[in-house]
Amino acid sequence: MLQYLADLGHHVAGLPQLESAAGASGVFSELIESLENSEFSEWARGESLFGWPLALTIHAFGTAIVIGFVFIIGLRVLGLFRTIPLTSLRGLFPVVWIAAALQFASGFTLWMTKPSKYLSDWAFLIKFSLVVSGLVVTLFYFRMLSRESAEWQAKGAVPRRGIVMVAVTMLWWAAVLVAGRLTAYLGTLYAQ
Repeated sequence: MLQYLADLGHHVAGLPQLESAAGASGVFSELIESLENSEFSEWARGESLFGWPLALTIHAFGTAIVIGFVFIIGLRVLGLFRTIPLTSLRGLFPVVWIAAALQFASGFTLWMTKPSKYLSDWAFLIKFSLVVSGLVVTLFYFRMLSRESAEWQAKGAVPRRGIVMVAVTMLWWAAVLVAGRLTAYLGTLYAQ
């Protein structure tokens, strides 16, 4: 793993190579190779009619649901759709988490098609980092809404920190969406 990070840092930023722990990169390389050559990976790569298309479709719908619902909730908190009570937004949280789980499972399936390429693609690594950190931001956002939406509803106004949290969460997921699309164009995953 250390060797991979060292190679990535050297490749992307021209940083000097780091020394890897003895044997760590060999074990990691063997693990990645065994994953890449597994029956599951072969199935996902398209050696079955359904592997890649099914995983990609589920991933697209999972992304649409997570980002769409985050934006619907966010727009309501920002003042649109006033006929929807703020307290009822909590009912959408489980849908977002189920869609995120589908994203994870389908994303893992797509990753399994060529893990060594994904691990060396800087655009994918940025996108993946944004997704993981976006889930953490969303967790805090949803916790705040769960705790305080009744108070906001009663007062008829959302405090500044609530608006800031909504804005940060929406911008974060917009960045995930853009990064996900740019992965296909700026990274090396699909380079010919």
